[in-house]
Amino acid sequence: MSIFSPLDEHSPVVLTVPGLGGSGPSHWQTLWEQSRPDTHRVELGMWETPHRNSWVTKLDQAIRSAQAPVVLAAHSLGCLAVAWWAELSGQPFAWPVAGALLVAPADVDREGVRPELAGFGPTPRRSLPFPSIVVASSDDPWISRDKARELAGGWGSLFVDAGPQGHLNAASGIGWWEEGQGLLDRVLDAASDRKGRLRSAADARSVLAVNATDAAQTHYLGSPA
Repeated sequence: MSIFSPLDEHSPVVLTVPGLGGSGPSHWQTLWEQSRPDTHRVELGMWETPHRNSWVTKLDQAIRSAQAPVVLAAHSLGCLAVAWWAELSGQPFAWPVAGALLVAPADVDREGVRPELAGFGPTPRRSLPFPSIVVASSDDPWISRDKARELAGGWGSLFVDAGPQGHLNAASGIGWWEEGQGLLDRVLDAASDRKGRLRSAADARSVLAVNATDAAQTHYLGSPA
């Protein structure tokens, strides 16, 4: 089932969480918001001068206002807002957030990091209370592939290497980003059975690991031999 299929009343609501500067008209987050009726942007505000506590509060308000369960599709600094929300919210597994696609997380811990990003450090390392995928590029100027893989390990996320695609944004030329659509679909499948029933932690992670690995193999690594 594609995320661009007709609205499924049993599927989680999808909330996009942009990073520094927001996401422009050609960014995959914006394009997804325009194409699926249950996908909406979290208006964090202060896009050029983000404040961690403010962003986490706005994210919490959006999650609490949505018709749960919720799946988050975050990019760059937005991934750190999600990690901090998870750190501070104390939610049980998969409710109200049932899953997350975390794309090109910003490295806020590296030496000389921009002041706008430094306020989000140190990066939370606790396992996220929902199934998740971290997607990173091998030539992202904002984070090394090794650091992204390390974050995925700490968060308990499945790691997907997208190859050399920059910051996985509009400048990367990925447009609608079909590979990302497929990975978000895997998160949605891991979050619930599409009949309104959330999966257990073990079932969610099992479904996510199998399906997301297949998706990564097909989209980024070529078909299995």
